[in-house]
Amino acid sequence: MASHMTQLLFTSNMAGELRKGERIPRRPLPKFEEVGSFSKAIARDGLIGTALDDTNEYGPNAMIVILMIVASITGSIILAFRYLW
Repeated sequence: MASHMTQLLFTSNMAGELRKGERIPRRPLPKFEEVGSFSKAIARDGLIGTALDDTNEYGPNAMIVILMIVASITGSIILAFRYLW
């Protein structure tokens, strides 16, 4: 009884389809267009669009680039504080 109520709760409040054996419902697939290379993906959709909006197949690569940019900025700030004090 409780699992049936839980399933009704999840399927009525969350978007997507809850399949047997799954706890998290699937969301609908985003609009996806293939691109020939990473540079074309960045030129067409931008770094943020590629990384966060899943507009093409290079989303994970763009996330790594964003991670490297943020880590470099953070490291530079920490290094600057080290030499200022």
